[in-house]
Amino acid sequence: MALPEEPSWDLYRTLLAVLEEGSLSGAARQLGMTQPTVGRQVETLERLLGVPLFTRSQLGLAPTDAARVLRPHAEQLRAAAAALSRAVGGSADEVRGSVRITAAEVIGIEVLPPILASLRDAHPGLELELVLSDRVQNLLQREADIAVRMVQPTQDALVVKRVGRIGLGLHARADYLARRGTPATMADLDGHALIGFDTEAPFIRLMQEDLPVHRGMFSLRTDSNLAQLAAIRAGFGIGFCQNALARRSGDVVRVLADHVALHLETCIVMHEDLRDVRRYRVVFDALVEGLSRHVDVT
Repeated sequence: MALPEEPSWDLYRTLLAVLEEGSLSGAARQLGMTQPTVGRQVETLERLLGVPLFTRSQLGLAPTDAARVLRPHAEQLRAAAAALSRAVGGSADEVRGSVRITAAEVIGIEVLPPILASLRDAHPGLELELVLSDRVQNLLQREADIAVRMVQPTQDALVVKRVGRIGLGLHARADYLARRGTPATMADLDGHALIGFDTEAPFIRLMQEDLPVHRGMFSLRTDSNLAQLAAIRAGFGIGFCQNALARRSGDVVRVLADHVALHLETCIVMHEDLRDVRRYRVVFDALVEGLSRHVDVT
């Protein structure tokens, strides 16, 4: 008996694009295809799998349960395909080809650019891909090659280098404090415009073990650390930011340093299969060296 035809990666890539864009036209733009081609590929995948993947609604294409189940597997296929492309981008002995780095927004925008610029100057054959997300990318599934992590990884099969602790504290712009007064105790924060989180992430829950902070006390709530930093620099009020970044700003002042002193453990991580490929090792070492200059600012 003939085996059923196995769906190709191209079909799963199309499925993922439709899931992400919510329409055939959006997926066509993302993939550089025509809308009818995308529609035919979805129909082909449905036929091969024997299940419907989308239903039409007033809001566009609605994924079925089968499509939602397939999505994380399609994302893994995409990550694996990208990793394969990067793997053949240079030999094991060359510092040439693509390296995909993931980091949190603040680190990626405020700290990494000069490190990456120096790295690229030293190794012009490198092609660097920077993924900024506060979601922890899965290195075991090769969503990225190297990660800057603010938590100690627990998975096996990873090379981990702890570079130190990044100090966090409460800060405000000097002219804000001149207008509103500088708090001397935690109780003095009452009446100040405070900047903080919107939802309780795991780090927030850990912070709450030592500090009596809650969502309702903030005048500006956002889960973007980058937006919080921008608000502090704009003089909105008092908020949390990395001490090194506050010092760099010049006009941002730390407050209540004796009462609020938090730290983020900082690690550089990569899959152990990459440790002997020179371009990954060079990027890994450059990140360790560069981030070491940023940590331990208390």
